[in-house]
Amino acid sequence: MIDAAALTRARIEDPGSIARAWRARRPGDWPEDGRHLFVAADHPARGALSVRGRPVLASRTDLLDRLVAALARPGVDGVLATPDILEDLLLLGALEGKLVIGSMNRGGLQGASFELDDRFTAFDAATITAHGLDGGKMLTRIDLADPGSAATLEASGRAVTALAAAGKLAMVEPFLTTRRAPDRVENLLDPDSVITSIAIASGLGATSAHTWLKIPVVTEMERVLNATTLPTLLLGGDPTGHPDDTYAAWAAALALPPAAGLVVGRALLHPHDDDVAAAVDIAVSLVHGGRS
Repeated sequence: MIDAAALTRARIEDPGSIARAWRARRPGDWPEDGRHLFVAADHPARGALSVRGRPVLASRTDLLDRLVAALARPGVDGVLATPDILEDLLLLGALEGKLVIGSMNRGGLQGASFELDDRFTAFDAATITAHGLDGGKMLTRIDLADPGSAATLEASGRAVTALAAAGKLAMVEPFLTTRRAPDRVENLLDPDSVITSIAIASGLGATSAHTWLKIPVVTEMERVLNATTLPTLLLGGDPTGHPDDTYAAWAAALALPPAAGLVVGRALLHPHDDDVAAAVDIAVSLVHGGRS
């Protein structure tokens, strides 16, 4: 169990310790096999606290315990999170030798009337560069009936350009979406919608030289992945159904170019049997070999 009180004391008594820790951190190496496994933990900042309908992400100490356990497993290449979570992990020493991706736009709060006007309220390209992070991630949801999507697209394009200018990875997570109710936005997960979102996301920014995509695993993945030549990370998502079916779908998609790995949060941090280490080890084997 982590010492949450020690983290709070550090923030009260020595907030400058965070900047010093970023400067002293040993950075991660990009995997030689060109495959990547990132653990994601940026949902809480958007007010998304549930896994399988239970608000299990509400406990920060539990989340940090699970993240530390996941990042300690061999073969986990890095983490994707917001500044608050990354700074806790930094102070805990859990980011040593890891790739770190900063989550950038968390303003589209779950259930809000402005959910699709997804403002950039977390990391920016300048801070990502200053702290030696490896890139930034942006959620880019597009609802053709919601004018808020235009602002999100414009901001995402600017972020892609700024990250590329700094030589940092721009991880774009696109979805076509629709509003099913005033407080419920739904991502469209049919192959044609995902293909359209890929086409839109690929054109964001002044260059795509540093752009990677983060997309869901859906049906007809061969056709979906044929929509781009950009490096593509597969999204694990909120776990549903039997774990073996999920792993089989991941394995099949990972076998297709240009798939370059997985970004998984809730499915690894809160697996069905609550064995974080075992779930992470399976994901590692799928990404870096040994399981099919």
